[in-house]
Amino acid sequence: MINYMTKQIIIAVVGLIGSGKTEATQKFIEAGFERVGFNDRVYEELDQRGLACIEKNERAVREELRAQEGMGVMAKRSLSKVESALRDGKNVVVESLYSWDEYKIMKERFGEQFRTLAIYAQPEIRYRRLAARPIRPLSLENAISRDYAQIENLDQAGPIVMADWTIENIGTREELLAALDKIINGL
Repeated sequence: MINYMTKQIIIAVVGLIGSGKTEATQKFIEAGFERVGFNDRVYEELDQRGLACIEKNERAVREELRAQEGMGVMAKRSLSKVESALRDGKNVVVESLYSWDEYKIMKERFGEQFRTLAIYAQPEIRYRRLAARPIRPLSLENAISRDYAQIENLDQAGPIVMADWTIENIGTREELLAALDKIINGL
């Protein structure tokens, strides 16, 4: 277990699609946290292979990496970036931590420095958001399918239920940001 400085913290923002993870991650970045995106490892792999960054290629590479290196591959491949930020005296916000294996790798490596914030919204609220979003909107059928796949194939529920904080994001964006401010100011 690594402990660079006890005042530094690593926070992974977790939740199902449409819950508000991107808004929460952005708020931490604005508060001075350095972002480490586990999904960036997939984009790096696509770039190395000369593949276009489209959903079909992303899914194929992501699934291949997990099949070859295990469900914790994105965490393993991101450890050096987290450690570098900590050495530089920065707090870290982790985006796209999905699997239980990723959670365990981070917890084993960083102990109490690693915390999770779950953003929760009921399915019907998330599905409305996903249908209305301007980039990559999802139909109700696709949103439900994504939920099932993330829960069943990624063991995504584990990191959510083990969260150190949970915000119920059922109101306005301003209410979410105010709840995030309370957490950030409490650190």
